[in-house]
Amino acid sequence: MTLFETDLPTMATSIGRSTADDIWVQGYNLADELMGEVDFGSVFYLLITGRLPSAGEARIFNAVLVALADHGLTPTALAARLTYTGAPDSIQGAVAAGVLGAGSVFLGVFEDAGRVLTAAAPDAATSDEELDRLAAGIVENHRSRGARIPGLGHPFHKNGDPRTARLLAMARELDVLGPHTRLMLRVQAQATSPSGKPLPLNAGGACGALLCDLGIDTAVLRGVAVVSRAAGVVGHLAEEARAPMGRTLWYLAEREASYEPRR
Repeated sequence: MTLFETDLPTMATSIGRSTADDIWVQGYNLADELMGEVDFGSVFYLLITGRLPSAGEARIFNAVLVALADHGLTPTALAARLTYTGAPDSIQGAVAAGVLGAGSVFLGVFEDAGRVLTAAAPDAATSDEELDRLAAGIVENHRSRGARIPGLGHPFHKNGDPRTARLLAMARELDVLGPHTRLMLRVQAQATSPSGKPLPLNAGGACGALLCDLGIDTAVLRGVAVVSRAAGVVGHLAEEARAPMGRTLWYLAEREASYEPRR
């Protein structure tokens, strides 16, 4: 019996399919029910969760995508621009270079914060007292290991991330501030830096908590951040095409970096 003659498990997908006349996405007719009727963020949410978001959920999800789209000449943007400098005929490679650095320092905070919060397993019935106890446990666990709590602190917004304030205000207004975000706020209230100073809740932490409350699986939280940042990367590449700085960055590194042989 060959490999192809063995019994294989049944495969199924609910994401999408095409016929001669129609295209279906999660049970919706793409041309008739989604195009021109639903914004991109809501379709993205549909693809991830299998359902369209409510009006409040859609506003928060779209706000999360906007919050992380871009914030300057970050390493992701520089990686994309420098890759484009060497391969302007391959913009997809430059976009990929810009998002491949999603990790514990950049963009991965979504997932890291979400995993910490979901491990505590808060739900709508969790009392404020229990949330305080869970938050204390999270803070003590990280403190005892000398580990940073994902989602807290920011290199620039020392007095509070403006994106966080806006997202939380929207969540309260739309009544979608759920147990994960409530827990994240209690963690932030109890945590301090090694010097004893309060740590602000950054946009990554707020977004991770809010997305958990929206029912997004932690396995794809970083993917949401990557899709958001990809839009900003394409914006940087559009600018790079008309006003290049890649070669200047290259020459700057050549000029400023000294050669120091190890032997």
